[in-house]
Amino acid sequence: MRIFILTISILFINTIYSQGNKSTKDAIKFQKKINKEFSNKEKSPLTDEDLKDFNELDFFPIDTNFIVIADLKFHKDSKTFKMQTTTDRLPIYKIYATASFNLKGREFKLNIYQNVKLIQTADFEDSLFLPFTDRTNGATTYGGGRYMDLEIPDGDTILIDFNQTYNPSCAYNAKYSCPIPPKANHLDIDINAGVKKYKDH
Repeated sequence: MRIFILTISILFINTIYSQGNKSTKDAIKFQKKINKEFSNKEKSPLTDEDLKDFNELDFFPIDTNFIVIADLKFHKDSKTFKMQTTTDRLPIYKIYATASFNLKGREFKLNIYQNVKLIQTADFEDSLFLPFTDRTNGATTYGGGRYMDLEIPDGDTILIDFNQTYNPSCAYNAKYSCPIPPKANHLDIDINAGVKKYKDH
């Protein structure tokens, strides 16, 4: 019996380690991808002046404590609404689900959204949008909050990796129009993960 319990414990630890290792690799891959995009003049949101001196974005150290598995409460009959942006543009969104999760011993909820126009586009049918604010905004991170891109999962849970959060394009260039995270998506905790603020923005 003791051998059986020990074996199960070892398998559980190995599974957790493997998941953490994969998530770390995914976060590194994310950082490389976004840095590559920012270095590309055709894709970068940076101004021409900033692009000249760009090397790489500043990230928090990758921390697996900021990777959570969230339970989803689906909003099947969710009404569409106009999401506020940094300009007068009002894109149409709807709530896909509410994600509930535990982070550092505390319970949190975030709404996950769908851009109604985007999900009608080829290759983006499963795209989900998670905008949020937290206590680091205006200090170590962009004052207007940050974003995360997700995809529709197979079941009723979803992996949220805050190491893969990024800044709105308007954090780098005022010419962009960026969705403002709804008040319901504020986290009363420091999310020390993902992209940090750019310069003094």
